[in-house]
Amino acid sequence: MTKCAAIQMASSPNIGFNLLEAEKLIAEAVKAGAKLVALPENFALMGNHEADKLKAKEVEGSGPIQDFLATVAKKYAVWVVGGTIPMAADDNNKVRAACLIYNDNGERVGRYDKVHLFDVNVPGTNEIYRESDSIEPGTESLIVDTPFGKLGIAVCYDLRFPEFFRKMSNEGVDILVVPSAFTAETGAAHWEVLLRARAVENLCYVIAPNQGGFHINGRKTFGHSMIIDPWGVVLDCYKTGGGYVLAEIDPERLEKVREAFPVLSHRRFFCE
Repeated sequence: MTKCAAIQMASSPNIGFNLLEAEKLIAEAVKAGAKLVALPENFALMGNHEADKLKAKEVEGSGPIQDFLATVAKKYAVWVVGGTIPMAADDNNKVRAACLIYNDNGERVGRYDKVHLFDVNVPGTNEIYRESDSIEPGTESLIVDTPFGKLGIAVCYDLRFPEFFRKMSNEGVDILVVPSAFTAETGAAHWEVLLRARAVENLCYVIAPNQGGFHINGRKTFGHSMIIDPWGVVLDCYKTGGGYVLAEIDPERLEKVREAFPVLSHRRFFCE
């Protein structure tokens, strides 16, 4: 069994401060035994304006946020799922929301660019989000082989598209990591039920680091970062503010659940 952690933050427009907070929480999680830590979406920057992403964007393989992720992974000998960071896109007026994965030697072993973009008027509020104005969508899913099992990545709004997860299930995913910045309203309504559904229907572990709290830019995020087992049991949850959740990922339990309840082998319709 391996202990894994989901880091929760209430990130600000100050990248330097956010990185200090992220390292503090990573160090605490590693001290508690974590061998894999996952950061939330936008962990390094929750800007005051959409244009802040463009100012902070990094090119492939170079930049202070990428350097930070590589450094902490090696320093603490821990696998790091790096939330999302703004990376250069084909369109110079946009960024890619990229989730970078580093092994415990500080080597980057994967990159996933957020596919589904949050273009939504949140019901019951005056909140309007148009991620496509500043973000260029990715086109591919990602599964990375790790010592803990096959690890798949999805980001925030991706959570609402079950076919996206089923595609990863078809490829043998064992652990789903879902870095997020769910709003307070949508989180209260749907966060836990969606995460547990993805765990149950795909018979896999789900590690879900979320932003959680009030942000300088006026946003409020839901928090409740959690880790869920393949039977849909919430193993740990952290409600609000900065902190982390910690739970054991047990390959034997995963295998036993899949053998005892072989729903994946009973499918009659398959997505590509």
